[in-house]
Amino acid sequence: MTADVRDAGRTKLVAVTAGVGKPSSTRLLTDRLVAGVNEHLDADVRVVELRDLAMDIAGNVVSGWPSQALREVLQAVSEADGLIVATPVFAGSYSGLFKSFFDLVEPDALTGTPVLLAATGGTARHSLVVEHALRPLFSYLHALTLPTAVFAATDDWGAAADTHAGGLPGRVARASREFAELLGRARGTTGAVGVAPTATVPAARAEDGEAADGGAEDEVVPFARLLADLA
Repeated sequence: MTADVRDAGRTKLVAVTAGVGKPSSTRLLTDRLVAGVNEHLDADVRVVELRDLAMDIAGNVVSGWPSQALREVLQAVSEADGLIVATPVFAGSYSGLFKSFFDLVEPDALTGTPVLLAATGGTARHSLVVEHALRPLFSYLHALTLPTAVFAATDDWGAAADTHAGGLPGRVARASREFAELLGRARGTTGAVGVAPTATVPAARAEDGEAADGGAEDEVVPFARLLADLA
């Protein structure tokens, strides 16, 4: 895990990768997405390897008490302006390590947080895991998932795949650009290239038609409008 040195004025981006191998294709995909976002956004990025926290996560699940290292990572995820999350496909879904970690995130901690979804698997037949497993999980956590996700199968790696018109580099580039734009709009900053300031996404969901945090309703940008702007 990288050092957590941050400038409060910059976008805080956390990338959570659940690859268990070393080297890991899931970590490699995560690194490509981080590099892609960095081409468009001045962000302070932290990469979290869940493999390094596996024992801490298991201990928290059975005891209810997080270690200091796990507590600090959970806080960083909860306070992030945006998340990149990547998991290998196990048994047709996200990995147990991935799910166990996000089970420990407070239910409302990711409300309104932009999330870029990514997964890796042996074949393209597993690509729908993003839609039937990952997206529902982060919808439950009230996160704002980017419509464009990235799935990388074994055949997507290598020089031949990289030169294909619809290859992994092109998909990574598109998702990275759209995610940077969404982060810029959500924060109401000019951090993302070509993004004009807008009203920020509320930190908590509005209830009963009232604006969050007591603000005027016309100061809140609906999530649907944020997504429509990317079309």
